[in-house]
Amino acid sequence: MAGVWRPPLRVIWCGTVAYQAAWDLQRRLAAARASGELDEDLLLLLEHPPVYTMGRGGRRQHLLRGEEGIRASGAEYFEVDRGGSVTYHGPGQLVGYPIVNLEALGLDGIAYLRALESALIDACQLCGVDAFRDPAYTGVWHREGKLAAIGVRLSGRKVTYHGFALNGTTDLSAFDLILPCGIEGRTATSLSAQGASRDVSPAALADLVAPLVAHVLGLRPVPGSPEEVGLPPTPERLSLAG
Repeated sequence: MAGVWRPPLRVIWCGTVAYQAAWDLQRRLAAARASGELDEDLLLLLEHPPVYTMGRGGRRQHLLRGEEGIRASGAEYFEVDRGGSVTYHGPGQLVGYPIVNLEALGLDGIAYLRALESALIDACQLCGVDAFRDPAYTGVWHREGKLAAIGVRLSGRKVTYHGFALNGTTDLSAFDLILPCGIEGRTATSLSAQGASRDVSPAALADLVAPLVAHVLGLRPVPGSPEEVGLPPTPERLSLAG
């Protein structure tokens, strides 16, 4: 509604960040948000070097060539504290880590997941790629496969960390080493593979996705800088043009 004040969501484009550094950063920021030391919600947007992460719902058989096969590919491997099974992060993929106080927003975990799905579906549609929600599986889908994976965790039972990964120009062969998200008979796809009509590099997708995520959470996007969270500066800057 016009004229209604919305709390800020500080959006930070972090560039390329190693997975361990990003995971440590998320946990620190989520704890600070849960304690009240951090008084604004954040959205960290970034790209990872090649890495596979296994969530709490994963099984070793979801690694089709084992952990050894992953490391032989040159990628890192982590067992992490989010929900879901195994997924891949790497160049050409936009990763988003919202650090958001759900209690303050009046949202539960399920409503939050559905909100992220809605924002990412809208982003895909704006790229000219059909996308939809599958009631059986969290994430964003195209008829040819999964466009975006979502897996989250709460700090202090109220503040989110981990988040989403949207395949822009991702090398889809990287998913050959795993059963993506542990789902039989499904595969991954990307916006570029489905004929996206606009730039879908991670930095461009960050500008597109940030206002959509803020909107579904009832927040107002404001630009931040990586230096604010202890990361080095990046040459690109978010315009938040939508």
